[in-house]
Amino acid sequence: MNESRAAAHEHNRRAWDRLVDSGQRFTRPARDEDFRNPLQVVDGLGWLGGDIRNQNVLCLGAGGGRQGPLYAAAGGRVTVVDISRAMLELDRQVALERGLELQTVETSMDDLAMFDAAEFDIVIHPVSTCYTPDVSAVYQQVAGVLRPGGIYVSQHKQPASLQADVQPTGPGYLLAEPYYRQGPLPPVEGSRHREAGALEYLHRWEQLIGGMCRAGFVIEDLVEPMHADPQTPSGDFKHRSCYVAPYVRIKARRRDVGANEPQKSSLWLG
Repeated sequence: MNESRAAAHEHNRRAWDRLVDSGQRFTRPARDEDFRNPLQVVDGLGWLGGDIRNQNVLCLGAGGGRQGPLYAAAGGRVTVVDISRAMLELDRQVALERGLELQTVETSMDDLAMFDAAEFDIVIHPVSTCYTPDVSAVYQQVAGVLRPGGIYVSQHKQPASLQADVQPTGPGYLLAEPYYRQGPLPPVEGSRHREAGALEYLHRWEQLIGGMCRAGFVIEDLVEPMHADPQTPSGDFKHRSCYVAPYVRIKARRRDVGANEPQKSSLWLG
């Protein structure tokens, strides 16, 4: 790992530990009602086929007491990876309170060397690729630990949302950050689209989608979760979402590549 990536990871490790201490919204564990039908809560689109019992599930960059415990409650054999020790502690607390079994591993999402090749049937990756400078390195690691034919569900911050101002300019929101930028985004305060204190990086569509294909995945579906509400005040998270979708959610499958067959990029939206 190069020096700049290592420095970014260490910065974000400390940032997320602080966000846990302050009770930031993504550090709040799953609620009692979420466990009544846990798979429906985390997989409302049915991308995982309605049953994950006895499947090996990697929840990547997913600490915080929500993703891992819900997938474990749905019957998966769950391993949670996160760079923040405090975020992983939330998972351990929830698992202990609810009698769930899951493993936690403290590492960055672009270093999964502690796992065996093709160890997992499913990789679940909630919004977190924005915290690493090189998303292609993450995809390569995921491809290595996911079995051929395995499902990779990831969610990312939409590039235009990271470009757009938090507050409106006239009727809409100005694209204030360049698309082809280098380095982390400027610091932000008081935004529901960004996390204060963390280093975030804008990844272009060719990096998010093309990089996934080049790493050996076929994309099977793509959705933009709906957060827009034109009735909310100007500047509100839901008002801004009327102009630019904050997130994109992608279902991909690990290609079954023969020993002598070179990997080729693939894109199939169906």
